Amino acid sequence: MSEKRKDNKGRVLKTGESQRKDLIYQYRYTDIHGKRQTVYSSDLKELREKEKVIQRQLDDGIDYAAGEVTVIALLERYISLKQGVRYNTKVGYNFVLNLIKKEDFGYRQIRDIKVSDAQQWIMKLHNDGKGYSTITSVRGVVKPAFQMAYNEDIIRRNPFDFKLVDVVPNDSQKRIAMTEEQQKLWMSFIREDKTYCKYYDEFVVLLGTGIRVSEFCGLTKNDLDFQNRKIRVDKQLVRERGGKYYVEKTKTECGCRFIPMTEEVYHSLKNILASRPKLNTEVIIDGYSSFLLIDKDNHPKVALHIENEMRWAMKKYKKLHPDNPLPHITPHVFRHTFCTNMANAGMDIKTLQYVMGHSDVGVTLNVYTHASYDRAAEQMAKILDFKANTQGKQRKSG
Repeated sequence: MSEKRKDNKGRVLKTGESQRKDLIYQYRYTDIHGKRQTVYSSDLKELREKEKVIQRQLDDGIDYAAGEVTVIALLERYISLKQGVRYNTKVGYNFVLNLIKKEDFGYRQIRDIKVSDAQQWIMKLHNDGKGYSTITSVRGVVKPAFQMAYNEDIIRRNPFDFKLVDVVPNDSQKRIAMTEEQQKLWMSFIREDKTYCKYYDEFVVLLGTGIRVSEFCGLTKNDLDFQNRKIRVDKQLVRERGGKYYVEKTKTECGCRFIPMTEEVYHSLKNILASRPKLNTEVIIDGYSSFLLIDKDNHPKVALHIENEMRWAMKKYKKLHPDNPLPHITPHVFRHTFCTNMANAGMDIKTLQYVMGHSDVGVTLNVYTHASYDRAAEQMAKILDFKANTQGKQRKSG
């Protein structure tokens, strides 16, 4: 029996390990492509930590190629390749990963997953009380992960390649737009309430521009052109759960745009600037400063601030006016309402798409489904009156 190799301190070296004359340790191994590789370290303990990482990578590569990895491992592999994504996207990935780690489905090998297995699991999530939007988010991560495995010939087909509505009902609440009466009722309540009147101008801007709430929070003094009455939108302000602020691009490439100021929006923006606290030092976030909206601690406001303002005001309104209910109001409801108002006023679809910052005109077109009966009746009456008048003139001229 051959004597085992040892280092200069008498420690037994494992297979693939050796110590050179300069006392540097090395480990040689064969990668998944069959090529010999070497790693080095001046410390044996550190070398063996590297060996563990290498072995995990080798195991993952071999298991993945054979389709023997679990659904969880596949998702981790897919997510690890998504570099440079937005903070909210990372949060979404982690939410889905943590959810699947609690499911037996997550521990099955991907090569064994059939379409019917995926559908049954989706049905289970629904039966467990998961909402349609949650299931959509889960499938939005799982499906492309399996597609990656399919594209690399690891599996024969993507088991999540099916229509979600064919498996579970879409019970999510449809986006709503406030009626003119509801808008007047809500804004009057905010303007006259002693507690929430301080937020009135913020709500006017949101309702009068359709701007995304994070874009609104990202506005600086330099973005307001009062002379030409337009607002530059080219970024959004975000705060992570840990409290770190950062500026990121608008939600879509089409998000960079100029929004006209109506008379009411113009005056509300002036009011916001006039009541803005005078800071000794303006905070600088990713090169931007002089943010328009400042909280009570002299920090820039983020979406959560305004969402809370609306939630608290809504709670008070319901308590004071139980017999005159309003729909659940959020910044996004304001945005949707603005879009519907512009559509009903006759703004052409491409112009509305630009103002809203929608990347796909289909998103803008969906707003037209909220046109009211009253608006439809009004439009039909105009068309019929025009037609009748035209025919009458033709008879007289004949």
